[in-house]
Amino acid sequence: MLALAFGLGGCATKGDLREAQAREMAISAKADQAALDAQAAKAAADEALMKANEAAERAEAAEKRAEERERIAAEKERIAEEKAKKAEEIFKNSMKK
Repeated sequence: MLALAFGLGGCATKGDLREAQAREMAISAKADQAALDAQAAKAAADEALMKANEAAERAEAAEKRAEERERIAAEKERIAEEKAKKAEEIFKNSMKK
């Protein structure tokens, strides 16, 4: 920037130097703030990803529990049908006598 100031206007004044330094400081501050914002956004994204993974794990566990309950219910139904069939056979045999 200083070379540009010298090239265009000859010598840079103290005011020009202060103005250039002020612009540089403002740009640096904006860059620092952007870096902080990016870090905060990454932290928020990491937290959201962690929560999503936890939710997926809970959903998978719930699905497994539901499948197990369904399997148990089917087994109980099969046993009940077998018992009903046996009871029907016993009833039919008792009616024959």
